[in-house]
Amino acid sequence: MTKPRALIIRVAGTNCERETRFACEKVGFSTEIAHVNRLVGGKDPLEKYHLIVFPGGFSYGDDLGAGRVLSGEIRARLGDALRKFVADGKLVLGICNGFQTLVRTGLLSASSDGTEPAFSLTENDSRRFEARWVFLKIRFTKSEFLVQEEVIQLPVAHAEGKFVVTGEPVLKRLREEGRIVLQYVDSGGNETGYPGNPNGSEGSVAGICDSTGRVLGLMPHPERFYDALNHPRWARTGTGIRPDGLLFFENAGKYVRRNLL
Repeated sequence: MTKPRALIIRVAGTNCERETRFACEKVGFSTEIAHVNRLVGGKDPLEKYHLIVFPGGFSYGDDLGAGRVLSGEIRARLGDALRKFVADGKLVLGICNGFQTLVRTGLLSASSDGTEPAFSLTENDSRRFEARWVFLKIRFTKSEFLVQEEVIQLPVAHAEGKFVVTGEPVLKRLREEGRIVLQYVDSGGNETGYPGNPNGSEGSVAGICDSTGRVLGLMPHPERFYDALNHPRWARTGTGIRPDGLLFFENAGKYVRRNLL
C-alpha cells in the first residue's frame, strides 16, 4: 500500500524537526527532512508530498519576527508552488515559528485572495520566554487536523506567540468562518487569562486554519507529545495518558488516505 508522504522543512536554527518526524512516522507517514535551500533550488518537487510541516524551534533567532526572514524566502521563491500544493487538496502545518511563517507568507491570510493578513503574532505580554504545559480547547471547525471538540494538553515554548488582530470584526469573522481551531483554556475548558493563556493572545487564540481547513498554524507543540512518555506526570500516573499531540498527525494521515491515495 502506498504510504502518505510528509516533508519537514528545515532552516537555520530549527530544533524540532526530529520530534516532528517521529510523530509523522508513528502514524504511518513516510517522512523526509529537507533544508529550504533544497526546495527553492528545485531539487525536491513539492508535488510528491501530501503534508508539509514548518516545524517549531528558534529559526533565525527567537526574537520578534523570527519567521520573517524565512517567510520572505518562501513567499518569493516557493509561494506559487505552496499555493498550488494547497489548491491540490494537500495539507500544511506550521508550529510555533512555523505558524508565524504561514501568517507572513499569506497562507493563513484573513482574506480569501491572500492579501496582507489582518492578524499577526507578537511578543508575549509577560515579556519573557514561556515554556510549560497548557490546556487547549479544540473548537468544532473546518480543520482537517482536529475534528472533535475536546480539551487537550500540549507544551508551549515561545517568546513571541501572542495572537493579535487589527480589530474585533476580524476576530468575529474568524469565529464565524470556523477558523479558530484552538483556544487556551483552564482544565475545565473555560477561556482563561495568564498563565493559562501564556502569551495574552486575543480571544485566547492558540491556533487557526485557512479557509479550506487544510492549512493549520498553532503556537503549542504537538510534536513534543507524540508518546505518553513525553508527559511530565507519566512517571506518577503510568499508563492511561493519551498523547494528545498525535491527534494532529493521525487526522492528517486519515485525510490523506481518504482523499489523496
